[in-house]
Amino acid sequence: MDNFEEYIRQGEPNKSEKAEVWKTAIGLQQVDGLIPSNYLIETARQNIEGDITIEEVKQRIDRYYKQHPTVNDENRTEEADKVSARIAEILNENTFTFSPIEYLSIHRRLFQGTYDLAGEIRNYNITKKEWVLNGETVLYGSAESLKATLEYDFQQEKKFSYRGLNQQEIIEHIAQFISYLWQIHIFGEGNTRTTALFLIKYLRQLGFKEVNNNLFAEHSKYFRNALVRANYEDLSRGIHKTDKYLIRFLSNLLNKENHSLKNRELHIHYIE
Repeated sequence: MDNFEEYIRQGEPNKSEKAEVWKTAIGLQQVDGLIPSNYLIETARQNIEGDITIEEVKQRIDRYYKQHPTVNDENRTEEADKVSARIAEILNENTFTFSPIEYLSIHRRLFQGTYDLAGEIRNYNITKKEWVLNGETVLYGSAESLKATLEYDFQQEKKFSYRGLNQQEIIEHIAQFISYLWQIHIFGEGNTRTTALFLIKYLRQLGFKEVNNNLFAEHSKYFRNALVRANYEDLSRGIHKTDKYLIRFLSNLLNKENHSLKNRELHIHYIE
């Protein structure tokens, strides 16, 4: 991602904006420990320079992997490249609808051709061992009630009024909504990247248009771990759900505060 810093520092509006979009798109792959290829980086640079469109970027990436098919791609580089390009495309679009359909559509666009069930609600239950929980898992939504739960959360958020709230109260509510949305884990894979992208678009709709999304690029793993801690508790061991880490992330994002965002601080056995 350092390859794009020169464009951001130079401050040419069009190039700077594109560079920040690409930095966010690539940084979000770190949620799943994925690293895009040098070919993707170079192709992104050509887009930033204005030599090719985002559609041409996608076409070049598709052609590249047809000519260089990946076999036993343990690093999932092809996925990282294609999803990065698609995130960049969506971030460049000035469109958004706050609805479950939009949420499903974002997942389908990101992972079509990568996951068999792209854009579809999972029909099986899942668990995921988390380092931050010392190998335990969050309890995710039941396959039997995913659609109803998703629709309920969207209905509740649509009915909610932000009128009269101060900035801190707004951040706390957004943290609660996005935490609930993520906990459903409505897809088999790709939930955090989809949720992060949906959140960025939703924040724009709420008027946060000048948000520095570099936080998603530089601290995407922290964002995911904060969501984990917001949805895990074990009262027998004195471990409680807490939004405080997610609120720290959003406060840095929206209020330009300077909270420490270190992953080790989110571990359930971390001692300050």
